[in-house]
Amino acid sequence: MKRFLALIALVAAASTQLLVADQKSDDRIYDQVRIKLTSDPDVKGGIGLDVTVKDGVVTLKGRVDTDKAKNRASKLAKKVKGVKEVENELTVGPPVQ
Repeated sequence: MKRFLALIALVAAASTQLLVADQKSDDRIYDQVRIKLTSDPDVKGGIGLDVTVKDGVVTLKGRVDTDKAKNRASKLAKKVKGVKEVENELTVGPPVQ
């Protein structure tokens, strides 16, 4: 019985460490995507763009000026190590006033 409880405790600890590792990976991906968007002249700094990352899937939301900027944002995000997929929900249009 003690061995069984020890095994359960070990599995629970390993699961917790995996969840923490996944969160750290998502945080790193988020940081790298933001850096790429901020430094790109087509995307114009990524100001006003919302980036979320969940299990390596990046979601981009917000507004950009051109189709070129929208496509470029996806390409930049896909280049980040660990990104599994990019969901580009950006809209194209003039600035909202």
